[in-house]
Amino acid sequence: MNDNKPNLDLAYALETVQDNRELYASWACDYDKDFASAMDYILPNQVAQIFLNMGGTGPVLDVGAGTGLGGQALAKLGIDPIDALDLSDEMLEIAAKKKIYRSLFTSDITQRIETSNYLYQGVISSGTFTHGHVGPNAIDNLLSVASTGALFALSINKSHWFEKGFAKKFEALSSRIEKLILHDVEIYGENSKGEHSDDLGVVATFCKV
Repeated sequence: MNDNKPNLDLAYALETVQDNRELYASWACDYDKDFASAMDYILPNQVAQIFLNMGGTGPVLDVGAGTGLGGQALAKLGIDPIDALDLSDEMLEIAAKKKIYRSLFTSDITQRIETSNYLYQGVISSGTFTHGHVGPNAIDNLLSVASTGALFALSINKSHWFEKGFAKKFEALSSRIEKLILHDVEIYGENSKGEHSDDLGVVATFCKV
């Protein structure tokens, strides 16, 4: 990892799990200010609202929870309990200070997930399925920690969706999920600036069969 200050371009260029750990370890303390606020990052709010509108309830697993922005959005909508899962211990340390999560887990979702045998009625993710991060095959691991009938709301960067073949993956999951709906969303608000300010996302909502 180079010594450049963490930013979105570096995050999108990540190639390995260790690269992710190192970048987010160095970004954790400043992430909310330097990225979320500066970029008017509205995606966590978008995902939480869609989850609520689709009838989502707790207990919820916030996947790739980072500093807890998705959990905050859920809590403001009255949804609980919420657990947090992230690759970065340092990001979860920041999330824990917000006092919104029941439990916090460090895990790599491209591998089998260990969550103290909890089975969730809801699973959300904001900003994890994107460039340099996680591809579609990790969805299998998320299904393994969800109860039958659990509602998912997973955001996926729109260009990442096409590059990594998410549509094909959802077709392959047709016997394990139902009620798949794709919601087009903006990732950043009107106060965002820079080359990524117009980036779009897809929020995939579905139920586990």
